[in-house]
Amino acid sequence: QVELVESGGGLVQAGGSLRLSCTASGRTFSTYTMGWFRQVPGKEREVVAAINWSGGMTYYADSVKGRFTISRDNAKNTVYLQMNSLKPEDTAVYFCAADRMTYSSSWYPSNWGQGTQVTVSS
Repeated sequence: QVELVESGGGLVQAGGSLRLSCTASGRTFSTYTMGWFRQVPGKEREVVAAINWSGGMTYYADSVKGRFTISRDNAKNTVYLQMNSLKPEDTAVYFCAADRMTYSSSWYPSNWGQGTQVTVSS
């Protein structure tokens, strides 16, 4: 198990940028695949981006490709989500997640943060 704490959410105008951070507890961070999910009321939680243990492999949802970048710093136990060219449809609660399983289309992590709100105004 790993405890995850997100930060960096907030209110931004369309076209703006935000960077989310997620810091994990413990000394095994580098063994986890990390991901960011988002959820809006009434809809299922969806994966936004994921990154493998070394940072050498990443995955992005089609809706954010070219605008969002996931990265990690294993020395700081932290994963980031840089969000550029934000759109109102990016408004959601964003969750950090971790699991030792390699990312796949059926990846559903066992460790979750509490979520951070991102609101993009038009």
